[in-house]
Amino acid sequence: MGKLLIVTIDGPAGVGKSTMAKRLARELGIPYLDTGAMFRSVAWKLGEGSWEWDEDKLKSELASFEYTLSGIGEESILSLNGTPIGNEVRTEEVGMWASNVATLPVVRSFLKEAQQSLGARFSLVAEGRDMGTVIFPEAPRKFFLDASVEERAARRFRQLEEMGKPADLEELKEQIAKRDHQDRNRAVAPLKAADDAVTIDTTELDREQVFAALVQEIQE
Repeated sequence: MGKLLIVTIDGPAGVGKSTMAKRLARELGIPYLDTGAMFRSVAWKLGEGSWEWDEDKLKSELASFEYTLSGIGEESILSLNGTPIGNEVRTEEVGMWASNVATLPVVRSFLKEAQQSLGARFSLVAEGRDMGTVIFPEAPRKFFLDASVEERAARRFRQLEEMGKPADLEELKEQIAKRDHQDRNRAVAPLKAADDAVTIDTTELDREQVFAALVQEIQE
């Protein structure tokens, strides 16, 4: 087996990390790892209020969780205990739960080990909040995508409209700003760009321009 390639894409909620990571993984012919879905699946599986449980109870529950990964690019499938993680974890409510459980060292430690285990077996485009700083600090290619709160809320609003789901733009702005504050200021693995990451502000860029910038950096 040749040397594994790990590419990391970090950034705040709603910046387009998933779209770009899936496309880049397809371009490179390797799996895409959605680590946000891992946090969401933990929150969804454990349920509301689980972030207030004591550490022993959390450890006991997490001990039964096993993640597997298959496929390439957009067709990558991340499964928890043999069941593919689907849209049940994609609600705004579960997103806030995930932000809460992400503040817990026991959860972060468990998922760090799970993510690094997958990275030891596959070449990956890993997308999340701390891929380049904590999980894969030795990755040869690291990116940090960012955009204004207003632009990210507008993108999420359009996405929800396309899915036929009602949404309130001002409420989305508040939710994203709240998650930003929590993610950037948590004591454990706060959201920030790795020192050697290439930062791309996507506020004024369309998807093709962002993707072209990623591919150019990889090729160089």
